[in-house]
Amino acid sequence: MSELSTLSPQPLWDIFAQICSIPHPSHHEAALASHIIEWAKNKEFHVEQDEVGNILIRKPASKGMENRKAVVLQAHLDMVPQKNNDTQHDFTKDPIRPYVDGDWVTADGTTLGSDNGVGMASALAVLEDESVKHGPLEVLLTMTEEAGMNGAFGLKPGWLQADILINTDSEEEGEVYMGCAGGIDFVTTLSLSRETLPADYKTLKLTMKGLKGGHSGGDIHLGLGNANKLLARFLAAHADELNLKLIHLQGGTLRNAIPREGYSIVAVPADQLEKLHQLKDYYLKTLKNELAVAEANLTLLLDEIETSSPALTQECQARFLSMLNTMPNGVIRMSDVAKGVVETSLNVGVVTMDEEKVEVTCLIRSLIESGKLYVVDMLHSLAKLSGAKAVASGSYPGWQPDASSPVMHLVRETYHQLFDKTPNIMVIHAGLECGLFKKPYPDMDMVSIGPTIRGAHSPDERVHIKSVGQYWQLLTAILKAIPVKE
Repeated sequence: MSELSTLSPQPLWDIFAQICSIPHPSHHEAALASHIIEWAKNKEFHVEQDEVGNILIRKPASKGMENRKAVVLQAHLDMVPQKNNDTQHDFTKDPIRPYVDGDWVTADGTTLGSDNGVGMASALAVLEDESVKHGPLEVLLTMTEEAGMNGAFGLKPGWLQADILINTDSEEEGEVYMGCAGGIDFVTTLSLSRETLPADYKTLKLTMKGLKGGHSGGDIHLGLGNANKLLARFLAAHADELNLKLIHLQGGTLRNAIPREGYSIVAVPADQLEKLHQLKDYYLKTLKNELAVAEANLTLLLDEIETSSPALTQECQARFLSMLNTMPNGVIRMSDVAKGVVETSLNVGVVTMDEEKVEVTCLIRSLIESGKLYVVDMLHSLAKLSGAKAVASGSYPGWQPDASSPVMHLVRETYHQLFDKTPNIMVIHAGLECGLFKKPYPDMDMVSIGPTIRGAHSPDERVHIKSVGQYWQLLTAILKAIPVKE
């Protein structure tokens, strides 16, 4: 019996608990997909799976509602796999361990997967709960949204029969989303040259940890620390005065998660060891002052280690540290049209280094195509100056807002009737699949709603219990209020 069984609404929470029990990080959704398909067959629903793995389930209209417009409830199958450094967890084998923490549901040392597991659970709960009144209904569950939107890219025209799509991937109760940013991946690769360390050098590991991390779209405006950038800042500032030699630098794990942790392995002459410790302490003090509100728990550790690995040559090290330190990160521009919303940003998400090369992976987001291209050009210029190779790939479109959307107006009116207040109609800087759905289904009316989720894409992820109930009220009331098809 899961602790979530005590929560309301049911069966939503029980279904979410089942989703948590089946590993489903990006690119490993097959077990969860098989479970859902078998579940749908046992319920005698019509269920199909397309070539890329997307699942489509159909349920006939409730009695007397056969003439309503058809609706598709949409969620994605995968979750972002992030864990605390001291948590033992294999996301491909181990279940997520959700628990109730006051007013929230969170997980034990890992991401919870409420993004988008609660939305997925709500769609399946609508199918299961016979008390929910609705017209012709479809549920679309897409593959690998968090690591490239593979399912949305592969969605074919003519498969869906619905007139209206309700995306369940938003993360703020009381906000209705009618547009989102597009994005593109950018990888910079620098070839490395190395040399043997001098005999009198001491090797150390410099570790940045304790940062909050978070969603590289929804949290990018919060001024959170980026472990990759913070390490580069320190090393670039002090490498020359310490005669420091860089052996290794690694940080972040996903392009769409703000890096929470990173480390570098460095070497300094023995007579510079004390000075390195002093500079590290001063830098930590500086960061705790600069990021006192945003990153109260950040820490910087310096430990002596043994390694026989060669260091980067002085020229190569200078190019790499200058490139990483100069690389833009965070908010590039706020929107003039959607007030208070980020227009263009990028996240220096992952730095990986081996003996021969270092790769820096960024995710660029923008509400406008020109903003996306501007950052791509900027990073290409930086790569050219640094003698690096650069590749932009995986571009996906934004979702252009439609102020005349009938379903958006219906959601707003329904929310006001339920809660006696008007929801905020928003454009979100994070990427939603709706922009991609518009290509095969240009005439489909779309909207996005969801419960309140904090810390998505980080082990601090949690979902607000009361907001799930409010979201469920809104979703079921919208389905009941869908108009007649003309």
